[in-house]
Amino acid sequence: MRLGQTSIVYVISKFAASGIGFVATIYLTRTLGEEIYGFYAVTLALVSWFGIVKSVGFGNAIVKRMSEDEEPDEYLIAGMGIKAGLTFAVVISIVTFDDQVNAYVGQPVAEFIVLLLIMSVFSSLVNVALRGRHKVHIYAPLSTLKEAGRSVAMIALVFVGWELSGMLLGHAVGTGLMAVIGLVIVRPKIVRPHWRHVIRLFDFAKFSWLGSMRNKTFSEADILVLGLFVPAGLTGIYAVAYSLSKFLEIFGSAIQKTLFPEMSKRSAQDDMDMIATLTNDALMFAGFFLIPGIIGAAILGDRLMLVYGSGFDIGHWILVILLVGLTIYTYTRQLLNTLNAINRPDLAFRANGVFIAINIVLNVVLVYSFGWFGAAVATASSAAVGFVFSLHYCRRFVTVQIPIMEMGRQWLAALVMGGAVYVTRELGEDTLSWVDDYNLVFVTLLVGLGAAIYFTIMFAISSRFRATVNQNLPFTVPMVG
Repeated sequence: MRLGQTSIVYVISKFAASGIGFVATIYLTRTLGEEIYGFYAVTLALVSWFGIVKSVGFGNAIVKRMSEDEEPDEYLIAGMGIKAGLTFAVVISIVTFDDQVNAYVGQPVAEFIVLLLIMSVFSSLVNVALRGRHKVHIYAPLSTLKEAGRSVAMIALVFVGWELSGMLLGHAVGTGLMAVIGLVIVRPKIVRPHWRHVIRLFDFAKFSWLGSMRNKTFSEADILVLGLFVPAGLTGIYAVAYSLSKFLEIFGSAIQKTLFPEMSKRSAQDDMDMIATLTNDALMFAGFFLIPGIIGAAILGDRLMLVYGSGFDIGHWILVILLVGLTIYTYTRQLLNTLNAINRPDLAFRANGVFIAINIVLNVVLVYSFGWFGAAVATASSAAVGFVFSLHYCRRFVTVQIPIMEMGRQWLAALVMGGAVYVTRELGEDTLSWVDDYNLVFVTLLVGLGAAIYFTIMFAISSRFRATVNQNLPFTVPMVG
């Protein structure tokens, strides 16, 4: 399967999963309110951070070694053993300090954290096995099914009155069921790994573990710090804004996950020219959805947030700032992806270390000083610093060229789109009496209009975009030169 087609499969699957999650979140926030959703968000953030300890970078190490096509089952089994041991140690710690865990969250959730952690480990092992075998096109649809399973289970349990417990249990059930299906697809051979397999995993993981912490720091550190300094209701609104912004980061994530096994393979063949080409292509399209997302959020953010319930619109500019940070972070991830693929996790380690330190310090200082806006600014600022360091290290080995012209076309198309959407919103609010009563319908129409305008302009002004579309569709698109 072509890399572009694999990315498309991933994107479609992830958009479907996010759409399902979007609907589920609307139901949950409107039914339970922002405070309980805030408790849920903080609990999941804790699970993610406990998950860093149990993985210590071995997930990326397993993908790297399996993707090299030498003894993949041995590396997978060795990684499973390592993760099982580390997870057991973390579970014991959670059980021992369950009172402190419950006090931090503000709800009795320690048992759910243990369950969610175990399901997370199981699911992550299946995911890395699929990615390591170059089956991203299978891994992505499974993620959609996982989100669907989670959403159905959560809604059902909340509907019968389980509230926060129903959300957490439903999340665990959906994750576990889809991991079982993935395991059946992978069907790893039960082999006996040797000590050299463990050593090679460790050689990569000793640097890549900080990459796992970087991801969690970007996505969870602000939630954890907010849990200390602001009410659960504001944390819930912030978490909703972040989940909405992540919806637009899917394409960049698809590029990263699709290209890593291919670049890793090319690295083993010492084909640095192709790695440079793939890296530059990744940078060219990583912000394709995020750039118009920033403009769209600035114009429609208040109405988008109102979809989740009354009072959520105060997160309008939080959403905009988070999208700016996420855009920069997505470019950074493409560069770090290249460093890991060419077997230089030591340099990725340095860039990640700088990012994590700045992110944590800024989160604590700015949240304490300015509240939840400080968390959003800390996220965006640390992403910018991480990009500078990643670019510096990557350019030591790969000819990286920032695609200024293509990015400029994306910004131009987004600004024109934004102007049209702004005018349409103003006219609609002035002339249509049903707008406030049917906010979701109005927002959906405006988002659809904006997407149509953006894609039409990009197709008209970007020959590279037209060529990419033509290469990855089963039919020829007119106007492709």
